[in-house]
Amino acid sequence: MKLFTSDHAELMDVSALRAEDGNLIVVGTIMGAIPTEAVLTAAELRASLKLLNLGVVVALIKMLFSRQKL
Repeated sequence: MKLFTSDHAELMDVSALRAEDGNLIVVGTIMGAIPTEAVLTAAELRASLKLLNLGVVVALIKMLFSRQKL
């Protein structure tokens, strides 16, 4: 999975997700050169749910069925 900046430059290439000690570890490469592991804690996951609203949920569902490329 790739994450992009708003100008479509590759920001992060995610190569794996794994659960470890109650956290989610996101493994990947930032900007094509810097290997990294980001940690998503349960508290941060709960905080991210506050960012969701109906419009975002609808957009996420649409994205699941879209074949649109950058």
